[in-house]
Amino acid sequence: MLEGEAFTTGKYQLVFHVADYYRKRDIDLGEVPFLDDVVIRFGLGEEGAHYHVPLLVSPYSFSTYRGS
Repeated sequence: MLEGEAFTTGKYQLVFHVADYYRKRDIDLGEVPFLDDVVIRFGLGEEGAHYHVPLLVSPYSFSTYRGS
């Protein structure tokens, strides 16, 4: 996502459109889904380091961590 000079230290955010993802797979989420968009806000502190931001998600829960 960020490469070269665009990769700088700072605060960033990723938005995962969870409800859209499940609806495209014909998962019934009801009229109002429990999770719609999942927003992950995080900071990058080391220029040149490798960052991996995994999202583990179901229609009713999510978790994330700094991956390796």
